[in-house]
Amino acid sequence: MHNEETGPVDRTGLLKRASIIGIGGNAVLAALKISIGLIAGSLAVVGDGIDTTTDVVISFITLLAARIIEKPSDKEHPFGHGRAETIATTVLAFIIFFAGAELFLSSLSTLIKGEKRELPGMLAIYVTIVSIGGKLLLAWSQFAIGKKMKSSLLIANGKNMRNDVVTSVTVLAGLFFTFVLKLPVLDSVMALVVSLLIIRTAVGVFLEANTELMDGNTDNSLYASIFEAVNSVGGAGNPHRTRIRKIASLYDVDLDIEVDGSLTVNESHAIAMAVERAIKARIENVYDVMVHVEPAGNTEADEQYGLDESTIGPE
Repeated sequence: MHNEETGPVDRTGLLKRASIIGIGGNAVLAALKISIGLIAGSLAVVGDGIDTTTDVVISFITLLAARIIEKPSDKEHPFGHGRAETIATTVLAFIIFFAGAELFLSSLSTLIKGEKRELPGMLAIYVTIVSIGGKLLLAWSQFAIGKKMKSSLLIANGKNMRNDVVTSVTVLAGLFFTFVLKLPVLDSVMALVVSLLIIRTAVGVFLEANTELMDGNTDNSLYASIFEAVNSVGGAGNPHRTRIRKIASLYDVDLDIEVDGSLTVNESHAIAMAVERAIKARIENVYDVMVHVEPAGNTEADEQYGLDESTIGPE
């Protein structure tokens, strides 16, 4: 992978750096929120702290994924170990969901039982304000590094931390109205709202990772770029059975093209190589391009996989 401004990007090094930042920052925030939430008597702040604790676990998972990704390809993994990042993203989704579900059940139980609560202490407000500032910085770091290396894992983690800011703002609003209206039950209500926000984040992260695990692609512009590349090469026509799958931040491309059936193997191969170069010139971070050459007019009834120009339609 290469960045035009800074040269080659060290994916493993950046993943490790992002993980260490996440572990350190979230560990401090989690300890503050849980301890002060307990002292101040705020279930919402404790729940926010539990959510932040999951971010520490997530960062450890990212660090583990970085160690796996750096392994070279082998006979069992000829495509390399990049999918470890996608698997880690899926695990991340389940951890976030579990944390949200636990908080939801705890908050709901408190509301149903009608347990008498005391007003939280002012420390709960102060630590929540600190949490908002800290989470903004952490989310920015994950997004910045994730976009630089095109990492679905770090971008998902950045989204999770950005949603944590929303969570903390919700907690802060709940605490404000709890003090203004002097209704301690609002703290439990806010904890319930926080749990639903956490669960929503988990579902979103899982759906994104699932698309990649299923070798899916939702970006039609990539296919449009491939068809444009084929049409730019003289002698190449009818790009079809085109498939794109993502391996970590890299794209693996398969497609069929048609050439004049009277061409020699060497001439057909030269056209296929030109198509490969044209695709790599239009799409960044291409892992591999497999071009299958067919004689013009060739039809095969069982060609049911992949897309052609008519499939994606107009942009």
